[in-house]
Amino acid sequence: MKTLTKNQLVELSHTYDDDLQTKFPGFPRRVLRDLKRKFLDNKLDNKKVPKILVLDIETSQMIVKVWQLNGNDYIEPTRIIRDWFVLCWSAKWLFDDEMITGVLTPSEAKEGNDERIVKKMWKLLDETDIVIAHNGNQFDIKKLKTRFLKHSLGLPSPYQSIDTLETAKREFRLSSNKLDYICEFTKLDRKIDTGGIALWDQAERGDKEALDKMNEYCQNDVKILEEMYLKLRPYMRNHPNLALYMESDYEVCPNCGGEHLKWGYLYRTRVNTYECAKCNDCGAYMRSRQSFLDKDRKSLILT
Repeated sequence: MKTLTKNQLVELSHTYDDDLQTKFPGFPRRVLRDLKRKFLDNKLDNKKVPKILVLDIETSQMIVKVWQLNGNDYIEPTRIIRDWFVLCWSAKWLFDDEMITGVLTPSEAKEGNDERIVKKMWKLLDETDIVIAHNGNQFDIKKLKTRFLKHSLGLPSPYQSIDTLETAKREFRLSSNKLDYICEFTKLDRKIDTGGIALWDQAERGDKEALDKMNEYCQNDVKILEEMYLKLRPYMRNHPNLALYMESDYEVCPNCGGEHLKWGYLYRTRVNTYECAKCNDCGAYMRSRQSFLDKDRKSLILT
């Protein structure tokens, strides 16, 4: 594969992610993005980067006894034959190529025993500063905490969460907010076709081939989720402030930690004006905390 000169690396560091392949044809976008991140990290030896984990989990179905199939009857907890459990999970550190996984063995799946892989996930979350998941706040994180409770693990150390589903609902009017649809809409890779609910049935019975396929499916979800997160990141107004995690002598972008900021914009509220900058690394806008107006200038607001 071709290599980039030092001047090209500098140009790469100032290029938006969406323009990478246009400016540097012949390089896969993931390779260019990783080169860009490594170059920027090397520019600031004293920069401490937060640990950001991209996560997805797959859970089993519940087995219950019911009187009829119309779906309107309340099901008593006493009718649960087997409760749900975690079949597998996949995770990776942002911009890292290594995939970390936890998947049940056939015997564990038959028993519904997820303690081993849940403990492994607990240790991973205990290292994490920020978690990225699609519908993570309502599903992945709550499901994991439920299993932490089940196995008396307590809570891992505090972390912040980024839920890409919440961003999609809040910032856009997409025809669907499903991960696969958003990836198709933004021209990213797609989810793997599982063939339907039968894969879950087979995995829950301890079928080794089904568990392996479930693991592959989950890993792919993490890969495309990372790509989708980077697409949505400039639109995330409530993104955790990465600058709080970093030890840097420079002003950095709160969304991505990049140092290539273009100042010269203004941001106005009803009562004040602030200097605003655009990040040339991720495309997000940010404003200073200090007012752009003279301190002794008098302003009026409507009552």
